[in-house]
Amino acid sequence: MYDITIVGAGVSGIFAAHELAASGLKVLMLDKGKKLGERSDSYIGFGGLGLSEGKYNYTNDFGGELERKTGYETAMRLMDDVDTILCKYGAGASELYSTYDPELSERARKAGFGVLTTKTRHLGTKLSRVVLERMYEYLDSRIAMRFEAEPVRIHPKDKGRFAIELADGTVIDSGQVIVATGRSGNEWFTNQCESLGIGRGEARVDLGLRIEMKGDQLASILQRSFETKLSFEKEGCTATTYCMNPQGRVVLKLQEGLAMPDGQNFREKEEGSSNLNFTLFVPNRFATLEEADAYLKNIVGGINRGRNRIAAQRLGSLRRGPQYQTSEGQAPVRSVMPTLEAEFAELREELPERYIEATLAFLDALEKLLGAPIDEDTILYAIDGKLYSPAIETNDKFETNIKGFYVIGDCSGTTHSLSQAAASGIYVGRLLAGRDA
Repeated sequence: MYDITIVGAGVSGIFAAHELAASGLKVLMLDKGKKLGERSDSYIGFGGLGLSEGKYNYTNDFGGELERKTGYETAMRLMDDVDTILCKYGAGASELYSTYDPELSERARKAGFGVLTTKTRHLGTKLSRVVLERMYEYLDSRIAMRFEAEPVRIHPKDKGRFAIELADGTVIDSGQVIVATGRSGNEWFTNQCESLGIGRGEARVDLGLRIEMKGDQLASILQRSFETKLSFEKEGCTATTYCMNPQGRVVLKLQEGLAMPDGQNFREKEEGSSNLNFTLFVPNRFATLEEADAYLKNIVGGINRGRNRIAAQRLGSLRRGPQYQTSEGQAPVRSVMPTLEAEFAELREELPERYIEATLAFLDALEKLLGAPIDEDTILYAIDGKLYSPAIETNDKFETNIKGFYVIGDCSGTTHSLSQAAASGIYVGRLLAGRDA
């Protein structure tokens, strides 16, 4: 028998467990993946997506809606606590930086942009592993953990307790349950919600072109910051930059059976590049997760054509139109060389026009902000995606309509980033440990 069972050993679950580890409560953490030292999957196992580039953005401007549950100031304080805990386990080896630049914000506003700001600690994969290994050692000595143990069914029992049935026939008795399965647990959690009668809201998926340009192209707006996050709106369509990587590379991302272009920071490889890359995401909202998944698979799967195909096009070619397209083989020496293998094509034939229009409008406005043209050799890769869980109906304590059943992190539909997911774990962990958030 356990006082609390945490389902999912990603970032939100780990930080919840960290808060509960010294509470005197009997805590169990379950995960369908493997221990940290045995992980090969990019999304499941101890650490979840925290084992990726480990980029923690401490802000309410983007990355989720934690403040709707906790209030603005508490959300920011919780994210400060996330950073303090990370640094306790070695994250301080990576410098904390801020993207706040009031002069840039004013210039950007005049060009039609909004500037989203954050403090960021970008660990990189190697340091993320070190930090997670140390957190694992701490938790392993204080709570119970079981891996390759996905619950088949969770259901309420008498006296407010829960039965958690595992695939091997084991039944775990728990006083309270925290679900922290992230986006990768969507299918499993959908089934649990249906059987338990837990309501779900709308679903969202962001799609956008990954843009790779000359490394100095944005020098005039990155003078005081390593990166910036720009938001642009035109005719009801909002486009926002994501994962900006100076001196980085564009790499292949495989997720849910789909191939997409992703950004890799120069810290991840000994050899970076002379380019800068980022994705320009356009959000799409749907009534159900099934509709969102179908939309994603239709567009990305159509580009992939049954293989790991990424389509790309030069900005100059896209602006001039298909009748003026120049093949890569016929082109002179390029000022921007691709860092990801892609099939150059006419992007208007590959994806819906709204993503083309949003990108071209954004780049036109960006030229106004820069006071200089964007190099026509800039490469646009199709198409990157950011996936979200549908919003789960919970109160301001992340508790569902079933007393003692909590949903935190990205699977709650409330957080969309490592920092806010971790903060939600701290928040609920402290509440259940009987401490103030």
